[in-house]
Amino acid sequence: MVQDNRSQVRRVLWLTLLLNLFVMALKFTLGIATGSLSLQADALHSVTDSVNNVLGLVANRFSSPQPDREHPYGHQKFEAVGALGIAAFLGIACFEILRGAVEKLFLNTENVAIAVSSTELWLLLLVLGVNIFVAFYERNIGRKIGSPILIADARHTMSDIWVTIIVISGLIGVWQAENLNIPQLQWLDIALAFPVALLVFYSGWEVINENLPWLVDEMAIAPEAIYDVVIQIPGVINCHDIASRGMLGRQVFIEMHLIVDTDDLVVAHQITEQIEERLEKRFGAVRVLIHVEPPEYEEDSISFGSTEAMR
Repeated sequence: MVQDNRSQVRRVLWLTLLLNLFVMALKFTLGIATGSLSLQADALHSVTDSVNNVLGLVANRFSSPQPDREHPYGHQKFEAVGALGIAAFLGIACFEILRGAVEKLFLNTENVAIAVSSTELWLLLLVLGVNIFVAFYERNIGRKIGSPILIADARHTMSDIWVTIIVISGLIGVWQAENLNIPQLQWLDIALAFPVALLVFYSGWEVINENLPWLVDEMAIAPEAIYDVVIQIPGVINCHDIASRGMLGRQVFIEMHLIVDTDDLVVAHQITEQIEERLEKRFGAVRVLIHVEPPEYEEDSISFGSTEAMR
C-alpha cells in the first residue's frame, strides 16, 4: 500500500524555504556591497532555491498518491512535474549567469575592481554552512520517504554548495590581490562565473534525467525480474506480455497475462492474490493488473517487443 508522505514533505519544504530566503537576502546584500558579479550570480541561483521550494509546495498540494474519479492512478506525477519545473528554473539561472559574465567581460568598460573584507568572507562561510545543512537534510528525508521533489531540490542545493565554494575561493583571491600586488586577480570574479553556470546546468540536467522516465511511462522493473517472481508461484504455467511503469520505491503499476493450472475461478483468483503479495514484498508499493487466459493463449514472449524466449 502506497504511503501518503505529503505532510512530511511540506514540513521540510517550509523549513528550507525560510533558510533559503535568509541565504538569498544575505548573498544579494554582500554581492551589492562588494560589487562581485559571481556573488550576485550565486544570489540569483539562490533565488531559484526559494522558487523551487514554493513550486514544491504547490506540487505537493496536488500530488496525493490516493486515486479519485478524475485521477484513478493517483496524482504522484505532479511531483515529477514539479521536479522538471526546478530544472527549468536552473536553466534560467544558468542563462542569466552567463549573460552577466559575458556582458561584463566584453561589453562593460567600467573598472572591475571589487572590495572584499574578511567580515564579508566570514558571512559567506555562514551561508555555506546553511546550504550544507539544507542539502543533507532534504536529501536524507527525501530518500527516507521516497520524495522526488525533495531529492531534486537537495541536488539543486548541493550544486549551490559548490557554487558558493567557487565564489568564496574567487573572492579570497580578489581579497588578496592588493596584498600580493597581482591586480589580475581582480578578474577571478568574472572568470569563475562561467564554471558556476556549468554547475547549475549540470544540476538541471540530472533532475531531468531522473524524472522524465517517470513522466513518459518508461519501464519501471525489468520484465524478466517480474517473471522470475511470478513463475515460482504454485499453479502458474505461463506469464507473458509483462509491462510496468511508475517509480520503484514510490509506486509501480504492473500488467501481465497469466495462464494457471486450474479451471476453478476461485483458485485462479487465489493464485493472482499470491502473485500480488509476492510482487509487493519484492518490489514495494505496486498495483497489479492480471489478465487470466486459457492454456491455448500461451506465448514465449515475456514482454512487449521482446524476442527473448522464456527459460
